[in-house]
Amino acid sequence: MPILTVGELAFALKRTVEDAFGRVRLRGEISGFKRHTSGHCYFRLKDMDAAIEAVLFRGSAGKLTIKPEDGMEVIATGRVTTYPGRSQYQIIVDTVELAGQGALLKLIEDRRKRLEAEGLFDADRKRDLPFLPEVIGVVTSPTGAVIRDILHRLADRLPRHVLVWPVLVQGDGAAEQVARAIKGFNALEPGGAVPRPDLLIVARGGGSLEDLMAFNEEVVIRAAAESQIPLISAVGHETDTTLIDFASDRRAPTPTAAAEMAVPVRAELLGQVMDDGARLVRSYSRMIGDRAERLTALARVMGDPQRMLEDFAQRLDDRWERLRLAGDGMFARIGSKIAEAAAALRPQRLFVLLEQRDERLEGVGQRLATAGGRALSDAERHVAQLGKLLDSYSHKSILERGFALVVGADGYLVASAADAKAGDGVTLRFHDGERAAVIDGAPVASSGAEKKAVAPKPIKPKPPAGSGNQGSLL
Repeated sequence: MPILTVGELAFALKRTVEDAFGRVRLRGEISGFKRHTSGHCYFRLKDMDAAIEAVLFRGSAGKLTIKPEDGMEVIATGRVTTYPGRSQYQIIVDTVELAGQGALLKLIEDRRKRLEAEGLFDADRKRDLPFLPEVIGVVTSPTGAVIRDILHRLADRLPRHVLVWPVLVQGDGAAEQVARAIKGFNALEPGGAVPRPDLLIVARGGGSLEDLMAFNEEVVIRAAAESQIPLISAVGHETDTTLIDFASDRRAPTPTAAAEMAVPVRAELLGQVMDDGARLVRSYSRMIGDRAERLTALARVMGDPQRMLEDFAQRLDDRWERLRLAGDGMFARIGSKIAEAAAALRPQRLFVLLEQRDERLEGVGQRLATAGGRALSDAERHVAQLGKLLDSYSHKSILERGFALVVGADGYLVASAADAKAGDGVTLRFHDGERAAVIDGAPVASSGAEKKAVAPKPIKPKPPAGSGNQGSLL
């Protein structure tokens, strides 16, 4: 037996497995699903008897129409190979599809609950359809019977301008095309070269659950919910329900029913317009008749207008005559009052008035002179009293009693013995004149021993001149 290396054996097994099986389709349950940062997906397919590792590379993962999850039963298509680094066999998956209608329904229900929780199906998001759209945009396959049914029904009811955005309605890439078509119609500018639709119809004929899966994809549902243009979903037959029906503003059981919802019947509109016109004419005629009756009744109450004008003219003439007479009387009264005032202002009367005024002025002058003299006398007496009070407070009266003021050479009063220094020249100011003097003695020094206080001798007033040497009798 030849000796083989581990690598040679591993690659020999790899070639053998790939040559023996090639591409296979496996049905199983996904377990341990994990998406790597590189974009590659790794999981395990298992059933009651066995399990196999599976790899889904980034390029294939981006093309999937479903989102793989743990517990999902799928059918995976790919090629069987081995991974020598771990000595295990595995399947390189190219496509993944749900296995059976039950799995599809579970996926759709889970997605419906999740999107409903986000509020994409709320009733307050629904918009009213336009009553008479000018342009209708249709998202459908251009080769199917759906577009012909829609155009035929619109032509029967009320022809409109229709824009068709051709898309795939099943298979790979169908969901992305439908979502792009809805967003593309919404991106059109009003008044541009391509008119912006007033209403959108997303339509497809009937089919199996797998055929209608494109209209259950999240990208289509979000595009329908975000559409600013009112949208009618018409996917499948009456019993078919897709998730776009919950996100659209109105659901039609068939594409033909969607066309009927989009526009009214032209004949019915004409009949309604004619009926409204007849009702308007009848209402207008009834209104004119009512107004005529009211006018006739008012004319009977008011009487003949010509007679009314004649009465008013006569009354106007009467008022004018009375006004003229009243004016003449008023002017006569005013004239008499002016004449009386003029008579009161004759020259003799004016002279008398001037004399009376002079007499009043003379009396006022006499009273003013008397009051002024009295006020001046009172002021003189008050000033004399103030002068006497000021003399009583003056130092001159003190000097007359034998006191003198000692004024230094600087003109300031010498108020204490400490301020009088030996040799200073001073001025002795008496009540009847001044004498110059010099301080020639120093202050008497104390012996330091406490001396008994001696009361000052009283100052005797100088006897008046000519009194002799006669002493006091007291």
